[in-house]
Amino acid sequence: MNNGSFESLVYTTDQCIGCNKCVNACPAMGACMSVEGQTNEDRTIHVNSEYCVSCGACIDACKHGARKFTDDTDKFFEGLKKGEKISLLIAPAFLANYPREYGSVLGGLKKLGVNRIISISFGADITTWGYLNYIQKYNFVGGISQPCPAVVRYIENYTPELIPKLFPVQSPLMCGAIYCRKVLGLKDKLAFISPCIAKKLEIEDPNNAGLVQYNVTFEHLMDYVKANKISGPDASDEIEYGLGSIYPTPGGLKENVYWFLGDDVAVRQIEGEKRMYEWLQKNKKHIKDNQTPFVFIDALNCENGCICGTAVDSKMSETDDALYNLIRIKEKSKKNKRGDAWSRPDSPAKRLANLNKQFKKLNLEDYLRKYTDRSKTVCYKEPSETQRDEIYKSMGKLTKASKQIDCTCCGYDTCRDMSTAIFNGFNVKENCIHYQKGLVQQEVKIAERLTQEVEQKRAEETEVHNRLVNAIADINSKFEEINEAIAGIVAGNDSNANDSINIAGKVSGVVNFTEQLNESMEKIRSMIDQLGNDSRKVVEIANNTNLLSLNASIEAARAGEAGRGFAVVASEISSLATNSRETANNSTSNQANIDKAVVEIMSESEKLATEIDEINKMTQNLAASTEEMSTSTVHIQETIVRVKNVLEDLIKMS
Repeated sequence: MNNGSFESLVYTTDQCIGCNKCVNACPAMGACMSVEGQTNEDRTIHVNSEYCVSCGACIDACKHGARKFTDDTDKFFEGLKKGEKISLLIAPAFLANYPREYGSVLGGLKKLGVNRIISISFGADITTWGYLNYIQKYNFVGGISQPCPAVVRYIENYTPELIPKLFPVQSPLMCGAIYCRKVLGLKDKLAFISPCIAKKLEIEDPNNAGLVQYNVTFEHLMDYVKANKISGPDASDEIEYGLGSIYPTPGGLKENVYWFLGDDVAVRQIEGEKRMYEWLQKNKKHIKDNQTPFVFIDALNCENGCICGTAVDSKMSETDDALYNLIRIKEKSKKNKRGDAWSRPDSPAKRLANLNKQFKKLNLEDYLRKYTDRSKTVCYKEPSETQRDEIYKSMGKLTKASKQIDCTCCGYDTCRDMSTAIFNGFNVKENCIHYQKGLVQQEVKIAERLTQEVEQKRAEETEVHNRLVNAIADINSKFEEINEAIAGIVAGNDSNANDSINIAGKVSGVVNFTEQLNESMEKIRSMIDQLGNDSRKVVEIANNTNLLSLNASIEAARAGEAGRGFAVVASEISSLATNSRETANNSTSNQANIDKAVVEIMSESEKLATEIDEINKMTQNLAASTEEMSTSTVHIQETIVRVKNVLEDLIKMS
């Protein structure tokens, strides 16, 4: 989650919401960077490790728990478990913050294998001695104190022109470590029980290589102690506290100098995360050119000094209990006997003489250090005015007033600083409230235009809607007419179906009649045939009668006068026979005509029967089709009713 060439001591957690509060608190341009998340709108503020000075300002500022820090606490306890030989260097603020737990915690660490326990209050006394001797030896006035590693790193990164003004005397921690190595001959690894996150920077500085191995902060140490229930017999540090015990308080170094040089010397005391760095920036030219009246400048990152350092539980600073404890330690130190450097009755000059006497075996050069110009690594560029104007233009800042709003919502004090951050890639224009406001105003205008378009569209739609409603109503009325017509068709279809069925029945009767007629004609023809037979018999009888009449005439002629009467009879019989034969012949001729007529009637009857049968089938088909049509018409009528209901619902909804 960090950017840069090495792991940052301060880092961003997943709780970051990108509120820019840390940017506003941070004194180091570029240390807090706006980083794009999953979407361009989802931006968070991450720590750029190359630029961060570990001042802890962002941790104090963050209300979301999105900033944490790392130290060497876990590595320290892992080393003890592995059997590493480790001695402790303890910041005097530890006793001030945890007076009740102090002895048992040190006792518990002793049980875990810690070798020696040495207070860095003694190292602070060496630092005071070194400052005073360096000032006297090299006439080094107007310099900047360097016990605070955050201040040192800030100057190395951002004001390298002040590096020559940093006191080259080591901090109390490093003076104590050097004393342990050179005077006490300790070969152990050294762990510093520390109130400061940035001490890790000092420990890892190549100029201090190998002096201290672990930075174990108060907060993480006490969390580990409580979690693992570490305690032991009461133990304490091995070296008596001097006045260096008050170093953690604001102006502690200044008070030490006053103790040895008197109150007439001018010492500038400046502390506070952001205020101190701003002061350095504004006064760097005076400091660089030796234009200040100060013997030195006592600069601390933390407003309340190391007693409430960046790695001290913030709850501990809610009261002044720790300060009270340090004051008691200081008063105890000043009650020492005459001839001691910390004796109250002695004069400042006498105290200084005693201090020099106490440390006369020390070599000042052993306690000096060098610094590194890191500005080229972390250097950011100021854009040209043309480039700056282009940035302003992209942000919608087109007027002089808009370029000087300086609302600080982006996290920077001025719009100019924001443009510099954007130019160097530390931030983005989207974090500018003026830019976002401009976008919102554009969106509002677009929304207003769209609203007008929507209203116009709505009016048009209303008109279309009204037309549609009227059309639907008109269609609905037409459907009423269609429905009535369909109902008439249904009724007509039903009637037609019934009539078709009746016609089919009538036609079936005609078919039956033609069949019966055919049968009757067959009977007539049979009777005519019988009549022909009878006529033939009559002719035969007439022929026979005529023959008989001839025979009678012959016999009558033979009889003469006696047979004359019989001849008359014979003549009548012959006449009867002739008439009978003619009649029979006429009957036969009529029979043939009748038979021919009957045959024709029968033929036509068959044709009629065939056509009537076809008509019958067609009528039946018509009846079936009419029934299907009637059923379909009913379905159509039902569909029309449903459509009509939908149209009525549409009208209601309208």
